[in-house]
Amino acid sequence: MHLALICPPFKSHIAVFETLGAELVRRGHRVTFILNAGAERYITGGFDVCAVEGTDARQMERVIDRASRPSGLLGVLRTVHDTAMLTDALCEHSPGHLRALGIDAVLGDQMEPAAGLLARHLRLPIISIACALPIERDETIPLPFLPWLYDPTQKGIRRNRGGERVSRLLLLEQNRVIRKWSRRFGLGATFHNLQSCLSDIATIAQTTQGFDFPRTSSNSSLHMVGPLRGKEQEEEIPFDVNPGKPFVFMSLGTLQGHRRSLFAAAARACRELHVQLLVAHCGGLDQDQAETLGATWVVDFAPQRAVLAQADLCITHCGMNTVMDALEFETPLLALPIAFDQPGVSARIVHHGVGARLSTRLLTTAKMKRAIATLLHEPGYKERTGKIGRTISAAGGLRKAADIIEAALV
Repeated sequence: MHLALICPPFKSHIAVFETLGAELVRRGHRVTFILNAGAERYITGGFDVCAVEGTDARQMERVIDRASRPSGLLGVLRTVHDTAMLTDALCEHSPGHLRALGIDAVLGDQMEPAAGLLARHLRLPIISIACALPIERDETIPLPFLPWLYDPTQKGIRRNRGGERVSRLLLLEQNRVIRKWSRRFGLGATFHNLQSCLSDIATIAQTTQGFDFPRTSSNSSLHMVGPLRGKEQEEEIPFDVNPGKPFVFMSLGTLQGHRRSLFAAAARACRELHVQLLVAHCGGLDQDQAETLGATWVVDFAPQRAVLAQADLCITHCGMNTVMDALEFETPLLALPIAFDQPGVSARIVHHGVGARLSTRLLTTAKMKRAIATLLHEPGYKERTGKIGRTISAAGGLRKAADIIEAALV
């Protein structure tokens, strides 16, 4: 089969699709990335790429830069505007490309509604991929971008409904674009928001039932298979970690690695606690900033899984990949959620007792120090991470995801 891979132009999402695409190619299928023009340079795996007109490299840089600074209402609205623009371009220019390529089915990121719209327009089957928290609705579960804890009571359900009403207002521009292309593609009013564009065949999610909030609504098409990872290469930590002192790893991902103040607060706290700290800023800091940070080690990138296998604590922005890796290695988490689904991920960390959460607003060294000390010295956190970690190891991962795709489409 020839499969189109459609996802937003963010490196963390592209990396998941590259891993999945490589496994499908290994099984004899052909895959082609369908991306907004300017994002093709982020593809690293040698895949076929169709760069869709309507955007360029400079626009992609601006979109990614704004996504890395989404604070406040205006920041959220700018991000919604950017994603709506990307969806509009894909819907306008992709149909001819998909026909010419002879695409048989679509694998679409849940956060890119163009995937669902294009598939229905061309009468192609689609499977949704949830790189982040799945957005399938359940009235007892808050929307993924909200930090609310799980509350299945009527009070909690009313709160969640209020959150959905606010969400509809914030996503007005995106929903307007979805409705526009639903009409233009001859689909009527069927597709009107992000959820309506999801696959009715299957959704593959990178979380697990053990880490998600309990779902009260039955959804047999939602498959929580855990993180999608390829064959792991054995990596070693290129640092002389002292086994006699606690070892903390901190990463804020590829979009938030510029937040020096957060790294600095952690570095000061760890120095005062006599704790080793490795900071991986993913290229977000310049050399002077890195050298003056004050952590034990500061690098662009680190072999994350090898590090987390030895770490006593992970300080994270709550990106799904980092959180899943930490839990699999029974490493407790200090959550510093910033944007997107990170507040929802942090709420699950708190719900399951596998870590603690701090607000990045008015964050002080004293708050960071207290949280780090608590997580390092209370054994219950590690015990609970072990329980969740076992659900990740047993979830099936990449192989199960590919099996589901083949069973649904072949």
